[in-house]
Amino acid sequence: MAKSQQTFNKTEKVKKRLKKREEKQKKKEARKQAAKESGSSGIPLAYVDFNGNLVDTPPDPSMKVEIEAEDIVLGIPKKEEGDEEEFDPVRKGKVSFFDSSKGFGFIIDSENNEKYFVHVSGLIDEIFENDKVSFELEKGMKGMNAVRVKKI
Repeated sequence: MAKSQQTFNKTEKVKKRLKKREEKQKKKEARKQAAKESGSSGIPLAYVDFNGNLVDTPPDPSMKVEIEAEDIVLGIPKKEEGDEEEFDPVRKGKVSFFDSSKGFGFIIDSENNEKYFVHVSGLIDEIFENDKVSFELEKGMKGMNAVRVKKI
C-alpha cells in the first residue's frame, strides 16, 4: 500500500489557512456593519489651520490671506547689495600639540575652542607648542584641517 501524500503537518497548515481566511472575512463584515450603524461615510476629513496643525473643523474664511503668485520665491532668494556679511576665512588660535618628527599637531581655535588637525604640509612658518598662529580651514578626510598656518 502506498503512503498518502497528505501529511499531518500539511493538513494542519491548510486548516490554519482556512481559519485565518474565515476570521478575516468576519472582521470585514463586522467593519461593514459598524459603518452602517454609525452612519459615517468613510474617512473623516482633516483640515489644516493657519498654524499648520491638523483639526477636524474647517478653517475660518475671515482669516484667509490672499497671496500673489509673483510673491512666491522658488529656490534661493536673490541677494541684495546690503545683505552680504564680510566673512574672514583667517582664524587665530594656539598650537596645543605639535610633533615635528611625525609632522602633525593640533591647533585650538581662540573663538570657539575647537581643536583642528594640522599637518606639516599645511605650514607656512615653523611652529612649536603654545605658539599663537593664524590659519584657514579646509575640509579633510576626517574633519576640518588647519592650512596656511602662520606664526603671529
